[in-house]
Amino acid sequence: MALFMESKTRTEQEGSKSTPIDVLLLLAMVMLISFGILMVYSASRELDGSRLMERQVIFAGIGMALFLLLSWMDYREFRLFSPLVYGVTIFMLAIVFAQAKVAGTNRWLSLPGGFNLQPSEFAKLSVILLLAAVLAGTFDDEDLTWRRIGGALLMLAIPGILIVLQPDLGTALAFGFVTIVILFAAGATIWQLAALSSLAAVGVWIIFRYELLRDYQLARLTSFLDPAADSLGSGYNVLNSLTTIGSGQLFGRGLFNGALTERSFVPEQETDFIFTAVGEQLGFVGGALVILAYALIILRLLRIATAASDRFGALIAVGVAGLFVFHVVVNVGMTLAVMPVTGLPLPFMSAGGSSMLAMCMALGVAHSVWRHRDLKPARSKS
Repeated sequence: MALFMESKTRTEQEGSKSTPIDVLLLLAMVMLISFGILMVYSASRELDGSRLMERQVIFAGIGMALFLLLSWMDYREFRLFSPLVYGVTIFMLAIVFAQAKVAGTNRWLSLPGGFNLQPSEFAKLSVILLLAAVLAGTFDDEDLTWRRIGGALLMLAIPGILIVLQPDLGTALAFGFVTIVILFAAGATIWQLAALSSLAAVGVWIIFRYELLRDYQLARLTSFLDPAADSLGSGYNVLNSLTTIGSGQLFGRGLFNGALTERSFVPEQETDFIFTAVGEQLGFVGGALVILAYALIILRLLRIATAASDRFGALIAVGVAGLFVFHVVVNVGMTLAVMPVTGLPLPFMSAGGSSMLAMCMALGVAHSVWRHRDLKPARSKS
């Protein structure tokens, strides 16, 4: 915690030497988006030509524009508008239940032009901003009180319940992980984190004990333990994913030369299983480069947290870092059969406009923390 408590002092010392843009963060982001567009095209061209790639390019362009806009804005204004952000999030998560179900779920809003918006993707950033706003004042306190923790968790209860009801288990798990990360950064003790983890474990036990999960959700969560047990059902994607990645060996078969990718050997390859296209075409080396690019983004986000001019900015950067860690570990892990299949997209690479825009916005807000790190404290007390 001393790292964050000293951030303001470091900022004052380094402010005059700083650069306005985090070049490494931007380069890693552009690299992943570019790789993603190529992988989406390679995984979908036999099905719909270049249509899905063109949509991905459009969303990438909009996402970059949002990244630049939010980078230019003063992130501290979001603390003032956090109640409004919270209200809009609740409204967006609730209105999806008035829409027709897609694949048995209520996750999307239909927009003109044939586009669908997934509010739960944007809710992840809203949760980070909300937690940062509520917990930002705790660094000057001797302890992070249970009262403050309870207040934060109560505010998260409504969006969390709405997401579980959609159902969107992957996002619900992301909420939990990001909450623990931000609470730790805000000064929660080991005992408090242990108590919260125990409470979460009890909740998981209740879900399994009383069979609150749908059959397909339970099958997806447990298939990675023994995918061969249901090779034509819940384990089909995982087994085919392993085969596809393994076929790439060290250097891959070459861009657009992946026979299994071209034949859609892995269902949903352009979305949840996009990393299999990387593994087959670019091999271990290409997959390692992708993972290193994500690691660079996460390290830069942690650097932003230590350089932040206030506690609110530090918690935002830590929360966004936690979000990226969870998405990358779970998504890549499920393609390698070491993590459950939860349907979480790979940031900047999986096809999907909502994920692209939400992740670009999250990095944009965090980058604003970097660009404004040498400014005076915000108007509101932190």
